[in-house]
Amino acid sequence: MTSTGSVATSWLRPIPPGVAPQLTRAGQVGYPARRLGELVQGRPPGVTGHQWSTAGREGLDQVVCASDTGLPLFAVRFAPPAPAGSPARRAERMTSAVCAAVGLPLLRVESPTLRGAEHARRLVEYVIDARGYAAGTDPDTGDAVGFRDIVGRLPDGRRGPVNDLGALTRAAAVEAYVERRLADPIVRGLHVRWTDGPAEGWSWVEVRPGRCLVERVHLAAERFSCGVDPGRLAEDLAAVAVGERLRDLDAAGPSLVDREELRGQIRRLAARRDEFDGAFAFDHLCAD
Repeated sequence: MTSTGSVATSWLRPIPPGVAPQLTRAGQVGYPARRLGELVQGRPPGVTGHQWSTAGREGLDQVVCASDTGLPLFAVRFAPPAPAGSPARRAERMTSAVCAAVGLPLLRVESPTLRGAEHARRLVEYVIDARGYAAGTDPDTGDAVGFRDIVGRLPDGRRGPVNDLGALTRAAAVEAYVERRLADPIVRGLHVRWTDGPAEGWSWVEVRPGRCLVERVHLAAERFSCGVDPGRLAEDLAAVAVGERLRDLDAAGPSLVDREELRGQIRRLAARRDEFDGAFAFDHLCAD
């Protein structure tokens, strides 16, 4: 159906009050596994029929709504990497176009390891907390601590950034090193933000001498503020993905990356620094 209403009319449809949310947090409720077409009242202006029919079928891993009205506030979607020009990549573009047309902010995570069913809820809880913290922080206060940098007691008893999503992975890596399942206990990483593009986070750990388990995550925050730097969030999510793979190092073996090849990849990334939104220091990551 194509709506002919005014452009001023909200195109978003509230989720019915009888549907039980999966999470409730800070005046917001989250619902898993909704199709985009369920949230929109017909094809909005500027969206072609093909875009609408394709995007309407696409799934969203979490939809966060206002608890009082049920109107969607933002959505989260996880997807594996897709090559340029593929049907999956075209569907992503159409989904983004429809979300933009109806004013639905979208947080899209692209990872070969992370899955919406397992990780979307935790990410939603994190960004709700981070956005709430940022909203209550005076930007003119120079000594204000960012949400990601709040220090407290970590799950393993140490003190460190309690809002580091990769904290459990870092603790697991130390434990695996003590058990002689890793060659190095340190989970390393980097992040960049492409100008007018997504943030990209890398994380890796040396499993065998000279052989690394590497994860990369792209994070696209479309008309959405995460409450923390998107690049750091992408890097933390990459660390979460490393933690998932640490559970089965035998399966990870064939996909380990030679340390010199990893350094080469980092150098090639550094060579494109003019395409980044902001500077980043790579030299220490390429050193011995």
